[in-house]
Amino acid sequence: LRDCEQVDIKYLSGWKQWKRTSSKSMKKVLNYVKEWLSYLELWRHDIHSIEGIYYLMLISVLGSCFCCWLNFIIFILMFSFVTLPAVISKYGIFNSSFTKISPKNIEPYCTVYNPSGNKGLVYFYTYLKDLFSGTGFLEVTSLFYGYYMIDAAWFSVLRYNFPLAYLLATFAYLALSLLWIIKRSVEGFKQNLVYSEDQFQSYCNKIFAGWDFCITDPNAARLKHRSLLYELQRDLEEERLRQKIADRTTKEKLRIYTLRTFINIIVFAVLSVCFYSIFKATAFSQANSDGISIMSFQANLLVQYLPSVVITLANFIAPQIFWFLIRFEDYSPVFEIRLTLMRCVFVRLANIGVLLFSLFSSISCTTDECEACGYNYKLYPCWESDVGQEMYKLMIFDFFIIIAVTLFLDFPRKLLVTHCSCKPVQWCGLPEFGISDNVLDIIYGQTICWIGTFFSPLLPAVATIKYFIIFYIKKISLIHTCKPAARPIRASSSNFFFLVVLLLGLILALIPLGISIAHIPSSKACGPFRNFNTSWAVVPDTILEFPVSLQQVLRGIASEAFAVPFFVVICLVMFYCIALAGAH
Repeated sequence: LRDCEQVDIKYLSGWKQWKRTSSKSMKKVLNYVKEWLSYLELWRHDIHSIEGIYYLMLISVLGSCFCCWLNFIIFILMFSFVTLPAVISKYGIFNSSFTKISPKNIEPYCTVYNPSGNKGLVYFYTYLKDLFSGTGFLEVTSLFYGYYMIDAAWFSVLRYNFPLAYLLATFAYLALSLLWIIKRSVEGFKQNLVYSEDQFQSYCNKIFAGWDFCITDPNAARLKHRSLLYELQRDLEEERLRQKIADRTTKEKLRIYTLRTFINIIVFAVLSVCFYSIFKATAFSQANSDGISIMSFQANLLVQYLPSVVITLANFIAPQIFWFLIRFEDYSPVFEIRLTLMRCVFVRLANIGVLLFSLFSSISCTTDECEACGYNYKLYPCWESDVGQEMYKLMIFDFFIIIAVTLFLDFPRKLLVTHCSCKPVQWCGLPEFGISDNVLDIIYGQTICWIGTFFSPLLPAVATIKYFIIFYIKKISLIHTCKPAARPIRASSSNFFFLVVLLLGLILALIPLGISIAHIPSSKACGPFRNFNTSWAVVPDTILEFPVSLQQVLRGIASEAFAVPFFVVICLVMFYCIALAGAH
């Protein structure tokens, strides 16, 4: 083929010969660049080393990698449009300045905000407490909402609408997360469609077309061999379970359905206990926050972290109960993980919801004391920073728990099983790498980050560092202290399910964010929205500055006369796409 091309080139003009040669050279350069960039991919070598040994555990690993990149991009977004303009304008860098307008038609004491920053000589443990709880010196930094008390930043003659930028940056990181998750979910959705089409097709693909003949390295071949072997084990296991379900008698079905109903009642009781405990712990912590200064260090830290401790205990105990109960419900391995994951996700996300509900109930009280400022100023002078501190504490505490479980549970258990021949120890054996638990940790931490970023703009940076460290902790734990799951599970469908549950976490995060932005009155003592009744009020206020014609266009788009026909057209387009997909 090369000789034929060389003969053809002789009959081409000089311009066409140069064009063809340049095209080939450019393709070679692009291939070299692409190959070189692949070596810069985060955790590339680590992911390939894990893939062949523990193929399914790759879901948790890739989840950490995805969330690490996502949080890093969210941090860049918030830092560029929120933190950086505030810092530059406050210190007058690049001939910049800022405008600070005091709220009007409000009681003067509602505008006073005196953070509990450490002054004078303080003990070292006070700094540790502040570092872990977000109070003291951290409360007055750019980590939290209360630092950004700017109404406008001026760069030479350009005016930067800081409140609008803060709100738009929040919408931008939520929209970015939504689009990125959907984009990654599409590939898994396609694979699920192929697998659900014909089971025999899956065997044929693996046996006759599963091998990659570009592999020349023995180690890479060994990894690929293990991956294919694992996939075949999973297919055979699912086939055996389908046959078992098909052979059930009516009596066996009745017994199983009765047992499942009873187990679901127990699950509901466990959820109720978790929610009630979190509600009472949050109420106790907030009620005793005034007396923190006179407590000892240990009691102080316990009161500060009481909601986080109770939530972490609920997140640890409830999944263990669910994982124990699911064994008696006789589901397939894939459905076991999905159902347990859904129950545990509901526990974790609902726990955050209960915490925020109790906080919001205390913030937006209806007593006479709250009427002057519009919210509970006495307990929460800057309630957005308080919510940000709770999210910060949840993230820090979750990080410490993951490290503690690995160091003080998994490694000692590994040493005992390796060096102790006692029957009880050997019966316990090495721990399995819990896919559901590790995926839950990722989804839980990411939901906290989504909610907390509005109240703590630099929280994504903390989350990025957290996921980066956790990746290596989990990798060491996976390789040195854990064993593969005893029952094979399809990795591709589970990866798709992880993204779906992560999308559910994002949707649930929108609820408290929407309530705090559009419903709860903004703090009058801190933050960029001091001069607005709510954070959302900056949008109509900005629209009023537009030309009259543009205002009319925007009002028309927001009216029912535009929304209803637009909804009908979207439904027709969706119906057409569904019909077209069915025809194909």
